[in-house]
Amino acid sequence: MTELAAAAGITVRTVRFYRERGLIPPPRREGRIAWYDDHHLARLRTIAALLERGHTLNGIAELADAFEKGRDVGELLGLGEPTEEQPVRLTPEELADHFAGEVTPENLAAALDLGYLGTDGDELVHISRRLLDASSTLVRKGVPLAAVLEAGQLVREHADALAELFITVMRTHTPDTAEVDIEQLRPVAKSVVEAELSMALDRRLNQS
Repeated sequence: MTELAAAAGITVRTVRFYRERGLIPPPRREGRIAWYDDHHLARLRTIAALLERGHTLNGIAELADAFEKGRDVGELLGLGEPTEEQPVRLTPEELADHFAGEVTPENLAAALDLGYLGTDGDELVHISRRLLDASSTLVRKGVPLAAVLEAGQLVREHADALAELFITVMRTHTPDTAEVDIEQLRPVAKSVVEAELSMALDRRLNQS
């Protein structure tokens, strides 16, 4: 524990306090010897960074709890499935920088439940660079992160319905011997949705 504290730049007493609060996991034990590793050091550095950003120890403990209960990145990404989206690896403090003041335990849990975030050791993985950039832009414009996540859930439901619509149309109106080629369907579906959304925004803005 002494070496861990020195590497983290804190006291042994502080490490012990964090351990008692559940902010860092217990060490691996071999008999009476307790072993701390790079995982513990990374967690201590994350705690220090979050404290510098104004988070309280209670808030960090709640974030850590949500973090530990998050879905594994393999489950999140659905390994083997085709995708155009680029996942983004983030430390908890980097996530806090993207959404300053908005990374609450409730919002983190909502993002994990929605599938925007997954966990991989001491890192978070966001499912999509484009969604991460869009979400952080909305928050910087003044939209609360909770509202962004709530809207994201609704968008997800509509997107699933649209995807089902396109696949059903293709399967219904192509020969039985033809397979629905997702790579051929994807650009057509995106063009239709982008055009319709653009025109829908025009209509809404013209009404206001």
